Amino acid sequence: MRSFYLGLICFLGLVGAHSNISIAAPGHSEPQVLQELSKNASPEEEPAQKSAPTDEFAKSEPLAGVSSNVEPQTTATPKILVLGDSISAGYGMNIDDGWVNLMNQTLIQRESPWRLINASISGETTIGGLKRLPELLDIYKPQIVVLELGGNDGLRGYPATKIRANLLAMTELAKNAGAKPVIISMRIPPNYGPRYTRAFESVFVDAAAQGGAALVPFLFEAVAASRDLMQADGIHPTAKAQPLLVEGFLPYLETLM
Repeated sequence: MRSFYLGLICFLGLVGAHSNISIAAPGHSEPQVLQELSKNASPEEEPAQKSAPTDEFAKSEPLAGVSSNVEPQTTATPKILVLGDSISAGYGMNIDDGWVNLMNQTLIQRESPWRLINASISGETTIGGLKRLPELLDIYKPQIVVLELGGNDGLRGYPATKIRANLLAMTELAKNAGAKPVIISMRIPPNYGPRYTRAFESVFVDAAAQGGAALVPFLFEAVAASRDLMQADGIHPTAKAQPLLVEGFLPYLETLM
């Protein structure tokens, strides 16, 4: 059970590429992750890992941490902006093997005009996403915005009310820009206590309902529970797991396209 939660935590993109944080066993008065974070920088002070654009469309806009990973697009191309953490940033693998690029390839095979733009960064939080979103909206003008954020906030013990407020602010920014917001639900392990765990899990449902966003349920539990679908570090999904994420997520996007 301990190994399951250890895999589940970081699978959700909760730990950045340089993190050495470990999780406390259930029953500890304070999870080790909070103890470690209290010694380090605050989220505003802690830079997230960024990746350079990898295709001509992304290169045409000098914005770090963004990749669409498909052929160059025009302003007429309907776009889906994915703003997430390491689960969407393809940590530990070639970015071409990540679920965002695989989703693009699936759309191409189906002759769909829609394309995904990946603005995900390993270690990202709702605070970081909220700061970056206005510029992303201005540059890429997407029709759909997918928010795969909040997991890192939960692991760091951020107040549920603050996480909800950040998600709501991002949904409002998306709607004001003419885009449809999508929120992907996240979970944290039970050693944070039942009160905080329940409050955290309700954040996504509440934010989607209040912000008029589409809600995607927690899709990652089966993947995180399988050793075959996790990297050698036991904390990140393998390339083999990425098609499963596409299969789980695509139906929710199709209803908005």
